[in-house]
Amino acid sequence: MILRQAPAARLLLACAAAALAAALLSACAAPGAGLQREAATQLQARVLEVTQASSQNDPAAALKALEGLEADLSAAQAKGQVSEERRRSITTVATAVRADLNEAISAQAAAGKAAEDARIAASQAAQASSPAPGPASQPAPAPAPAQGNSSGNGKDAGQNNSDKGKGKN
Repeated sequence: MILRQAPAARLLLACAAAALAAALLSACAAPGAGLQREAATQLQARVLEVTQASSQNDPAAALKALEGLEADLSAAQAKGQVSEERRRSITTVATAVRADLNEAISAQAAAGKAAEDARIAASQAAQASSPAPGPASQPAPAPAPAQGNSSGNGKDAGQNNSDKGKGKN
């Protein structure tokens, strides 16, 4: 379920995405100075995943992509494709982005809880203002059919009334 975020949370995510893109792309940018071309290409692809998830207001997916970036960074360093200095530079930026994303997740959770609390309060208020079921709210019983000739339920029921008035000419 995707929640509507407060403008502050959206702004935070947008800033995180922009900062991530700028910092990590510059840290992973041109090969040379401690970063081989293959590693740079792979890390830049991971940065793109993180920024796309951030720009789509999905900090959880951005964190997952950030973890992938860090795993790729470690693997590239183990292969000798990234210098220790470049790894530290990228890790420093990734740590700052992680903090921003965690803050955005906390803001989303708080907004979701506030929305749920408001929904519960509105539901309770609606229940409190509706009348309680009781004798006044039950429908009245249907009236009994009328007694007499017209209904066929009176003392003349079942008798043939055609002989009335005989002998009166």
